[in-house]
Amino acid sequence: MTTTLERPETAVPQHKDPIPWRRIGWALPPLLLVLVFAVYPTARVLTESLSTESGTGLSTWSSVLGSELFRTALWRTIQIAVASTLGCLVLGTFLALVLAFVPFAGSKVVGRLIDTVLALPSFLITLAFTFLYGTAGAVNALIIRITGDASGPLNFLNTPFGVIAAEITFFTPFVVRPLLAAFTQIPREQLDVAASLGASPVRVLRQVVMPEAWPALLAGGSLVLLMTLNEFGIVLFTGAKDVVTLPVLIYTRGIVTFDLPGAAVIATVQVALSLGLYCLYRFTFNRLMGGSRAAVDPKL
Repeated sequence: MTTTLERPETAVPQHKDPIPWRRIGWALPPLLLVLVFAVYPTARVLTESLSTESGTGLSTWSSVLGSELFRTALWRTIQIAVASTLGCLVLGTFLALVLAFVPFAGSKVVGRLIDTVLALPSFLITLAFTFLYGTAGAVNALIIRITGDASGPLNFLNTPFGVIAAEITFFTPFVVRPLLAAFTQIPREQLDVAASLGASPVRVLRQVVMPEAWPALLAGGSLVLLMTLNEFGIVLFTGAKDVVTLPVLIYTRGIVTFDLPGAAVIATVQVALSLGLYCLYRFTFNRLMGGSRAAVDPKL
């Protein structure tokens, strides 16, 4: 007769998860950088906007927001940003389509030149515009030499159109690059099948190519809109004295007239406008991407 000795089951000790000090340690440096270089300056500007000679209050806000100069600068900023963004979207989409689907000699060189523009400061583009299209620029000099007139016909750099043209020239590569990356992800076989079924190039572009590129187009356009909304160098270097935008007004209030509370009010509005546009972009992007995923998988 055999006996079976059963070992008593021992409970596995439950160890509490230790405090993730390592994760906290890795998260602290970027958090401190954000607090020091982003949150604190923004809070400091907001605090400065509430300061007056007699203490703190909203009198500076009411006087700045109620001024005709501020309303004109706000409307001018929105006009230039929207017009420049639309121009960048149209020109950038055209250039990206040509570089991606129209083979020609020198396409790689053109792509490298577009990448070079991304590395240049914005005032260099404005300086080049001055040398080319200014009243004493190369184009006017050539026209005067041909026609014999006393002055050239081009005199648009110190107007809103000149600012918009310079911003379109500088910011278009920020639309071209995401679109080129999106176009390279489209399978070539998909385009060949659509063409073999009798679809015209315009229909292939509308129904096959562009639906795949909408997220990249939205990302590039949103980035350009945010940058043109806050652009200062191009407006300053064009010498457009009558073109007053919010960044120029901040510079004038803070540096020229030393009205720091007034400049802080305008800067706070500028930050709020930029953050609002960014949140709108994220919401729209998530809705579009959510809709595309739901179309692929109805369970989503």
